[in-house]
Amino acid sequence: MKKFLFMIICIFALIIGAYPLIYVFVEHQHTFLSSKIPEVLHNMTWRISFFFHIIFGGLALFIGWRQFGNKFRNKRPAVHKVIGKIYVFSAVISSISGIYLGFYANGGLISSLGFICLGVIWFYTTALAVLKIKNGNIQMHQRLMVYSYACAFAAVTLRLWYPLLKSWIGDPGNAYLVVAWLCWIPNLIVAGLINRYKFSV
Repeated sequence: MKKFLFMIICIFALIIGAYPLIYVFVEHQHTFLSSKIPEVLHNMTWRISFFFHIIFGGLALFIGWRQFGNKFRNKRPAVHKVIGKIYVFSAVISSISGIYLGFYANGGLISSLGFICLGVIWFYTTALAVLKIKNGNIQMHQRLMVYSYACAFAAVTLRLWYPLLKSWIGDPGNAYLVVAWLCWIPNLIVAGLINRYKFSV
């Protein structure tokens, strides 16, 4: 069961991690960009931040799952280190740009706060994980990286929750307000349970 759930997580991570490619092959009026007002779309800083966020966030999601296998880490430590560096760089870029984008989130203050909090927590857990491994604290590094990837995985859970919420609530606007928080808070709760189970004595 554990392996099956991990495989499902990997599949979702690979699919949504490759999601930014739709902006290459699909007209922008058929993507998320169509929901933004012209003033935002014509803001060059916003556009650069948006593409930084989805490209590097997608990359972090796409490669991050590979880091959580003990067998892989022990057998290929050099590869683990390279992937880790790419993940950290991608997560930092995506989280910082995500914080900026949060100020322009659809739905106003409630959704803005949700996405800004997500970006701050993602950046904090990733940066702290790096500091811990530099200080030789492997267990805390691993714990924090579980939380970091839980934040990255919000890209998946958002796309799972949003259509369900739209169906249940019947209002896309209110559904977006809820999903701005629901896409990441349960992820962190699950991450906490994983850490408690994995590192319990």
